[in-house]
Amino acid sequence: MGNKAIYPGSFDPFTNGHLDIVKKASKLFDTVYIVIGINTVKDRTFDCDGIKEAIELTLSQLNINNCIVCKYEGLVAEFAKIHGIEYMIRGLRNNMDYNYEENIAEVNKLINPNMEYIYFRAENVAVSSSMVKELFFYNRDVSKYVPAPIFEYLSKQCDSL
Repeated sequence: MGNKAIYPGSFDPFTNGHLDIVKKASKLFDTVYIVIGINTVKDRTFDCDGIKEAIELTLSQLNINNCIVCKYEGLVAEFAKIHGIEYMIRGLRNNMDYNYEENIAEVNKLINPNMEYIYFRAENVAVSSSMVKELFFYNRDVSKYVPAPIFEYLSKQCDSL
């Protein structure tokens, strides 16, 4: 069975900052579920399936074999409960992230009281999915902010626009 953690997010797109958190978590946990949340209220910029495949390719290329990438439409705390996951992984760039995450943690604790949060300090606080999207749509090179398979996926999306 082993210890399991969940790392949820929209990952729209998945950045090197996200990858850094995954690398850290994969060293501490037997299994890390990278859960791409599908929020019916928010529109995604990039296709969930394409991002999922690019994340899986990234992990494969880095020989990170203890992560499972999946999509989920619903409450993350329920996903964790269903899969017997007691640890939620989150990355923090600053105190605003911490305050935001703590509010969400309180709600998730109501749904899944056994859930424990583990925060990892982000190495590059300037990198965010929002920043990457903005640069990308202004035709700026984002290759240094995302893993290579993600960049390849984004480039294909640009070609099809």
